[in-house]
Amino acid sequence: MRDRLGDEAIEGFVEVVEGIDLNARQDAIAIAEERFERRLTVEVGRINERLTVEVGRINERISLEIGKVNVEIGKINERITAEVGKINERISLEIGKVNVEIGKVNERITLETGKINERITLETGKINERITSLEGKIDRFKADIEGKQRLYFVILLFVIVLSNPKALDLFTKMLGLKP
Repeated sequence: MRDRLGDEAIEGFVEVVEGIDLNARQDAIAIAEERFERRLTVEVGRINERLTVEVGRINERISLEIGKVNVEIGKINERITAEVGKINERISLEIGKVNVEIGKVNERITLETGKINERITLETGKINERITSLEGKIDRFKADIEGKQRLYFVILLFVIVLSNPKALDLFTKMLGLKP
């Protein structure tokens, strides 16, 4: 061909072929980038959905535990009210015995309040442990997804390089694997 067309024509032909190859590579990279962005958007959406579900579960659990504590407080309030009613009846009968009974009631209230405080502290600790555990799971899940996204990108880049002979040749030359 060089004898027929001459050196300038062959050099022009090589430039045209190289330009076409460069455009094809740029188009392939743009398509791969667009696919990756779509996949990334889907994965981020899934993560957001999962986070929303996990936060909802945590909120439900907290509401449930608060409800239990409120029920316990209501029961204790009922017991205290009953005891105060008994004491009021005794006051009308025996003022002297009232001070003794009030002392007993105060001791009982202190004991019950201590038990309630211990129970609240215990339940709060359990809730905090659960929240910490769920936060750890969420962090691990996010890290796992991010790792998978990086791996997907590397594999996609590797596939692009392997599917294009010119890109593979260029890559091997860059690494010094071919003369």
